[in-house]
Amino acid sequence: MRDRRKRRGIIAINRSPLARKIIIFNLLGLLVLVGGVLYLNPFRDSLLLQRERALVMSAELVAEVFEVRQAAPGAAPMLTPELAGQVLGQVRVHDGGDILVFGPDGGLLGTSEAAVRDTGPGVIGLDPDRQSTIITDLLSKAWDAVAGTIASSPGTDPASLDTEAQARVILADALAGRTRIAATGGADSEGAYVVTTPIMVNGIVVGAIALTSAGDQLDALVRGEREQILQMFVIAILVSIGLSLVLASTIANPLSDLAAAAELGRDKNARKVNPGRVRIPDLSARPDEIGRLSKALRGMVAALYDRIDANEQFAADVAHEIKNPLASLRSAIGTLRVAKKDEHRDKLLDVIDHDVRRLDRLVSDISNASRLDSELVKEEEETFDLLHMLRNLTEYLGNEAQQKGVDFITDLPAEPIRIQGLEARLAQVFVNLISNATSFCEEGDAIRVWARQRENRVLVVVEDTGPGIPEEALTKVFNRFYSQRPENQFGNNSGLGLAISKQIVEAHGGVIWAENIRPTDADITSEPLGARFVVGLPV
Repeated sequence: MRDRRKRRGIIAINRSPLARKIIIFNLLGLLVLVGGVLYLNPFRDSLLLQRERALVMSAELVAEVFEVRQAAPGAAPMLTPELAGQVLGQVRVHDGGDILVFGPDGGLLGTSEAAVRDTGPGVIGLDPDRQSTIITDLLSKAWDAVAGTIASSPGTDPASLDTEAQARVILADALAGRTRIAATGGADSEGAYVVTTPIMVNGIVVGAIALTSAGDQLDALVRGEREQILQMFVIAILVSIGLSLVLASTIANPLSDLAAAAELGRDKNARKVNPGRVRIPDLSARPDEIGRLSKALRGMVAALYDRIDANEQFAADVAHEIKNPLASLRSAIGTLRVAKKDEHRDKLLDVIDHDVRRLDRLVSDISNASRLDSELVKEEEETFDLLHMLRNLTEYLGNEAQQKGVDFITDLPAEPIRIQGLEARLAQVFVNLISNATSFCEEGDAIRVWARQRENRVLVVVEDTGPGIPEEALTKVFNRFYSQRPENQFGNNSGLGLAISKQIVEAHGGVIWAENIRPTDADITSEPLGARFVVGLPV
């Protein structure tokens, strides 16, 4: 796995479907955005509107120049070709358009093409700043190729049309005293317009001005804007791919490592290839879902190995515990063959009977303990009154203790305590604790069972005045097959009762512990007054 991490670099796209999906989805969103910008093209519409307004203002300004000349003292009452030529020679048109002057009868008096004018120097700062780059040139060619393939059949080139013919189409409106603008050339020629406006002196139309513009300038501006959008689009694509790779590397690579680690454990030949345990990469430091997944998988694997270790240890303990009565049986049977006296035979038969019953009890307890985990998962929890269950148990078990000469005391609250859990399993726990206390008590001893609720916990305590628990055994009494019994009770217990009780309590989210009852907490060396088992359960 380490070698594969070194070889793959940031991310291996060809081996990561997740990385490919991340990149594709990011690019799709970017393509939709750029496509919408190019399709809607608000920049082009704004340019066209500004262009139309500028042409109308230019035409009206030229008409006002003629109106001022006609209104001057000594001016001819009608427009003449000489006057038209003089004025047109003084008017500069910077966008390459033409100016035509018509008389009141519609006759052409002059054009800016025939006029000899002093154009003068251009305006500094108005020239477009067109810096050609490799990306710009490539995008320009790409745009022309795409536009050429999807464009409709070309319309009429405005340059091929006669300028005067273009103006005469809408000249009647100007001679009627109205200003009008119209597009010329066709749908494929963006920004080619002609404007006609009247020349009025004292409210009388004495002529008309027609101003035409070339469409290639506006087309160049629109194309330049599109190229800039596409240029930014290319840069955005590169940035998006780079960020997608980084994002994919932080998602796909860890998931790939987690999957590879899990696959090592799933492989049938994993033991042959890698005899060590499956090790899930530790990504718990990441503050995201992958960190949570790594932590959860590591916890699951650790719990699985703990369960495997526990099962192996349990199997070893079972084998060890079964060997003892089997060895005793083998020895008793071998001795029985050579025993001559009846009293010896009777003693040996008693030993055999005791060992058989011990084996039966041991096998039953082992069977119950091995099925406990699965049964705890399958059984449905329900809400029940814990005190009601304890009263029923203490009433029955208290009679058995009293028959033995042991005082049995209960101290349970009057108000019910309801908890969520498996009532039968918890009853098994308290039966085991009370039965153990009874077995260690002698005539004249006492057992006390009491319960108290503390906030979100309920404590159930079983106390006795028996011999107590050896200090070194306080941490061992809950181990499987551990038993600390008097000699007269040897073989009567399997040593699984407290281990099963602890397993049931912990499955309910509770705790259980054992301690000795001492006359004072300050003197731990004093003789214990008895033993105490405490069970804490969540309410």
